[in-house]
Amino acid sequence: MNTTSLAANPASPLDEQEGAICQLPIEGMTCASCATRIERAVAKLPEVTQASVNLATETLQFRTRGGPTATSAVVSAVEKAGYKVPTEAIRLDIGGMTCASCVGRVEKALLRLPGVQSAEVNLATESAQVVLARGAVPMAALLTAVEKAGYQARPHDQGGGEAPAGPDRELLEVLAAVALSLPLVLPMVAELFGRHWMLPGWLQLTLATPVQFWLGARFYRAGWAALRAGSGNMDLLVALGTSAAYGLSVATLLTDDSAMPALYFESAAVVITLVRLGKWLEARAKRRTVSAIRALQALAPDTVHVKRDDGTLEDRPLATLRVGEVFLVRPGERVPVDGEILDGASHLDESLLTGESLPVARQAGEPVTGGAVNAEGVLTVRTTAVGSTSLLGRIVQLVENAQAKKAPIQRLVDQVAAVFVPVVVGVAVLTLLAWGLAAGDWRAALLHAVAVLVIACPCALGLATPAALMVGTGAAARHGILIKDAEALELAREVRVVAFDKTGTLTEGKPTVVACLGADGREADAQVLALAAALQAGSEHPLARAVRTAAAQTAPAGTASALQAVPGRGMQGTVGSQRLVLGSSRWMDELGVDHRSLATAAEAQAAQGHSLAWLAQAEPPRLLGLLAFGDTIKPGAAAAISRLHALGVRTLLVSGDHRAAAEHIGHALGIDEIRAEVLPQDKAAVIAELRHGGTRVAMVGDGMNDGPALAAADVGIAITHSDGSGTDVAMQAAGITLLTGDPQRVADAIEISRRTAAKIRQNLFWAFAYNVVGIPLAALGMLEPMYAGAAMAASSVSVIGNALLLGRWRPQR
Repeated sequence: MNTTSLAANPASPLDEQEGAICQLPIEGMTCASCATRIERAVAKLPEVTQASVNLATETLQFRTRGGPTATSAVVSAVEKAGYKVPTEAIRLDIGGMTCASCVGRVEKALLRLPGVQSAEVNLATESAQVVLARGAVPMAALLTAVEKAGYQARPHDQGGGEAPAGPDRELLEVLAAVALSLPLVLPMVAELFGRHWMLPGWLQLTLATPVQFWLGARFYRAGWAALRAGSGNMDLLVALGTSAAYGLSVATLLTDDSAMPALYFESAAVVITLVRLGKWLEARAKRRTVSAIRALQALAPDTVHVKRDDGTLEDRPLATLRVGEVFLVRPGERVPVDGEILDGASHLDESLLTGESLPVARQAGEPVTGGAVNAEGVLTVRTTAVGSTSLLGRIVQLVENAQAKKAPIQRLVDQVAAVFVPVVVGVAVLTLLAWGLAAGDWRAALLHAVAVLVIACPCALGLATPAALMVGTGAAARHGILIKDAEALELAREVRVVAFDKTGTLTEGKPTVVACLGADGREADAQVLALAAALQAGSEHPLARAVRTAAAQTAPAGTASALQAVPGRGMQGTVGSQRLVLGSSRWMDELGVDHRSLATAAEAQAAQGHSLAWLAQAEPPRLLGLLAFGDTIKPGAAAAISRLHALGVRTLLVSGDHRAAAEHIGHALGIDEIRAEVLPQDKAAVIAELRHGGTRVAMVGDGMNDGPALAAADVGIAITHSDGSGTDVAMQAAGITLLTGDPQRVADAIEISRRTAAKIRQNLFWAFAYNVVGIPLAALGMLEPMYAGAAMAASSVSVIGNALLLGRWRPQR
């Protein structure tokens, strides 16, 4: 009986019978009726034979019928009953995988464990992402399951165990294989020039044996592990094929007394050499595919200059830094963690994080991001986030998760891989029998069967999708485009409508004074700005900050007294001997202020969607001027809309702002459709309407009040602000997060998703083509084993090489 539990519960309420027992934590139970409801919901499942809930320990224990458990079905039943099973994600490093069938075997081994909801194995990263009920499966059980399947496993980023062969040793072994195999091939080369000779049989045996059993030992080990697990893989095919050629040659050498017996040592040795060479090139290329994560991890320095309480500095390892501690960043150094500047000002280069090439000015009171390079000033910073809670840590985790996830198209590959090796072995057996019975030449028949075994390329099938995903998501991350998972990337390529929020997405989100008129209608009245700034002193309202910023560039603000906010009207106060008011047209009418002299100008500003504020003297009522506020369009917004149109994407503006403001922005940018005065809670309904009929829709927002709409879209794209606000909400609600405020990154995200999807299709085409064309050629006797080995090795290398071309992608400027 297979038993796995998460809590100490020696007395099981389940009867002793065959099947696997699993125990899951449950959240949300309050009484005995809750326990009963869960038991009934779970017991209805056909996979479950018994279920029992312990209200005191808040756990569910159930028994399945054996074999792979239906934990995900149980979790779904619990959630439908109104409760929750808390989950956790664990990442494992997997060693020994060589092809797509290995991936399927590891996943099945993990899914057999009670408590595991999902397992996704990535051949390119040699890792597994396992989602399980919190605490339901010990780490040791996960590692043991993988090892029983014939592979090595360890927790991600944790050392221990047998170290894999380094690249230098791998290369030396490949060179040794080449050196031993080359003399075996020379007679074949000589025949091209009309020279017929061959090495003595005993010398061929001497050269081929170390290649077969020393340099080819890895194929025997991995193939035997696959057989013990009841399946097959690429290593098994190579081991079977080369052993057949080698064994036939040995048998011939011992029994044939002719001067030049037909020996095939060169076929076995060259196949092993070429496959080893291909695997070395493949490993070298795979190391390049993870360069994006390594580059991100390298952004954080190893040490930090921590400021002690007495003001002195202490250099400490970054891992020891805690939230709240103060550190120093000198010119030219990288900011170690997220923080807030306490003292100093500088420009920070955040290009490796956001893809934005221009340095960003930062001063006291503003945030800094770990990984940014300090240009000139000395900064004193208080730590606000460290480790995985920092922006850099979350970015690395997001990219790792995206690369570990499977694309939906990978399901087809998994189905093929599950039967690939048995089918190839079957075709090889049929080839042997067909040629042997038809022609009577069993030697030739065996060589043709060997060619069938060797030409099969399950490794190319396994690498086709994850290699392209790794390079594509990595290239995007280098330019500030974070793709949450493979599904978001695959859906983004099909997007045909992009809906934009206005404020903070297409505009800066910070109102500015766009017009200042005196009572006489003249523009840029410095006195009006100075008086308005005096009334707005101390206010944190966005319009108040805009007034003070504009006044600081023209004339110093005066000093106001008796300041008072009038709800729904504006501000009033005394400047010098004047009692002044600043507010709405309605308030001006109530106070009897005649503002007809600026009525035409006010209408013109309102038509552009600008907000208005009138400045007047209260006693006697007299108009002093008019201020107009507008939200500046981002520099890249127009280019973003144009590029989306060029990609065949229709654009839509969904804004809660009043119609005049929305239409002004929309028409200025050339947006196809404008929907104004839409409340935040109604934006999701607009997205649902757009998706009607199967149209793929992306929603672009700043990640704050656009959360429901981002989640409702096929692809949510969140733009974060330059000060870092909105990042947490963005990463949770959106499938794609843009770490720069440039709207052009939306078109970049769609473009890289389309290019990555194209690479996946190309890789799958070539992976299938190698097998669809190569296996029949080998079965028909048109392909020698040596050339079949070269083709098999080339298949994996070409697939990864094609994926690496994505690394050249750069966003348009």
